[in-house]
Amino acid sequence: MRLDLLQALNRARADRHAAVLVTDLDGGEARLVTEATLAGDPLEEPIRAALRTGRSGVVEGTRAFLTVQVPPAKMVIVGAVHISQALVPMAKMLGYDPVIVDPRTAFATPERFPDVTLLAEWPDEALPKLKVDRFTAFIALTHDPKIDDPALLHAFERGCFYIGALGSRKTHAKRVERLTGKGASPEAVARIKAPIGLAIGAISPAEIAVSILAEVTQAWRQGIA
Repeated sequence: MRLDLLQALNRARADRHAAVLVTDLDGGEARLVTEATLAGDPLEEPIRAALRTGRSGVVEGTRAFLTVQVPPAKMVIVGAVHISQALVPMAKMLGYDPVIVDPRTAFATPERFPDVTLLAEWPDEALPKLKVDRFTAFIALTHDPKIDDPALLHAFERGCFYIGALGSRKTHAKRVERLTGKGASPEAVARIKAPIGLAIGAISPAEIAVSILAEVTQAWRQGIA
């Protein structure tokens, strides 16, 4: 591989940017396609499909091999609640790197959340350290506007691929009013999945966790590119 391409790939990896190395299997030049240069590329559609799956391979009907580099997905869960206890181990099984943020120290304890990064801090203290980005699923579960609202505003700014919040339609309508009043754009607020999770009739915390993960996976596989 050319040194400049290797350096560019390493920079993309360090910056948590998606990139695809396109190699001509008949000995032609290799080239690097990034998110910034993807639009209008001759292989735009197969590259977008490869980014959604994260799989490398030959583009059907061509002699082009795509080497896909996608940052590992993060998951920030605001709220050390029962749903979160079920959500964390499931998220790990799917390859996410979950983090719990909740300033309520009665809930955010290592005993309730073993083997996971746990920040018992307010969102404005915790979130900047986590380097939330577009490869992050952001889930707000506290039902407390003092905690959820600033966290959601941060998620808007960072362009998370998924933003979901717990609450009924009535609760969410009030949330929309508050966030809009704090300067959030209608487009940003409309990105919130609320009520959170796919509509599978979930009742228990574990079932709600399943519905959330299904919705997150759908957003990851269908919309990341």
